[in-house]
Amino acid sequence: MSDLIEGYLGKRIDGTKSRIPAALDRWQSITGLILGLFIIGHMFFTSSILLGEDAMYVETKLFEGSLFLEKPEPMLVGIAATIVFVIFVIHAGLAMRKFPYKWREYKVLKTHSAHMGHTDTILWMVQAATGFGMFFLGSAHLWMMMSMPEKIGPYASADRIYTDNMGFLYALLIALVILHAMIGLYRLTMKWGFTVRAEPRKGRRRNKAIMWGAILFFSLLAYSALGTYWKLGKEHRHNYGERYVPQSAKGEVPAS
Repeated sequence: MSDLIEGYLGKRIDGTKSRIPAALDRWQSITGLILGLFIIGHMFFTSSILLGEDAMYVETKLFEGSLFLEKPEPMLVGIAATIVFVIFVIHAGLAMRKFPYKWREYKVLKTHSAHMGHTDTILWMVQAATGFGMFFLGSAHLWMMMSMPEKIGPYASADRIYTDNMGFLYALLIALVILHAMIGLYRLTMKWGFTVRAEPRKGRRRNKAIMWGAILFFSLLAYSALGTYWKLGKEHRHNYGERYVPQSAKGEVPAS
């Protein structure tokens, strides 16, 4: 009976409200923070190609356990991608609770945004739209990392971007991910009061400036790396499928 009353009135028999929505909000924030920090690290890791093929190769082997395994194991990357995918799905499911499902809800949100001119409301709408796109493109990328973890490396990644025509998908995914993650991290600082408690207005302006700076920085970093992979893939297209061999393993013979 209590559940029935709460379903109609939004309150329990004793007049109190359920704590479940607050708990779900907290877990949405926690999973969002984990994914946001992962994205920052991921963009730095994938951009190691800007330091050269050897740097990217060494980093790939580190993630495959080269520090503690006699033979690096790509499956470790697949396991890590699976964990990220699970967190990704949980976060998406929690976030979908707040999407405007009905046309009237969407109109109210749009009207509020247009008349109030509230930047943070517009940022929420951008985050909702990018999150929707990420659910499809991000899932495709994570599936490739889970099912084919051995195809990560200077040549393997470049082949995927150029010869396998995944460069266009990644170009779009980069924009979605950077906007969603940086806006999300900014909104977390505002929602939970991180770094803004003492001076809310000043803190909001500072954090928003940091957000725009991060969007610009990571966009330049990620698209520079994507362009480098694309160029390498184009040069390597006639040897598609060949794996990179570092200079140290080939002596003085240059990498093909």
